[in-house]
Amino acid sequence: MEQITRTPTQLGAVLRRRRKALGLSQADLGQRINLRQATVSAVESGEVDTKLTTLMDTLAALNLELVVRPRSSGGDGDIEAMF
Repeated sequence: MEQITRTPTQLGAVLRRRRKALGLSQADLGQRINLRQATVSAVESGEVDTKLTTLMDTLAALNLELVVRPRSSGGDGDIEAMF
């Protein structure tokens, strides 16, 4: 299922839902990508200091990919309603 995110917090929520859907704890995910559980928690919380490599490793471990495209015409309120 495709999900649109426009903020770090929204992206973190998508990653958290995917991790839980796969039955993984934060520690399990951290072990897969050699990160501490606290780092996984920070990514899922939408911390803005997350390294791009950490984000890409997290996406790969969750079998997700990043797609970049022009913004849709829907307002941010429409996106926020999904979270």
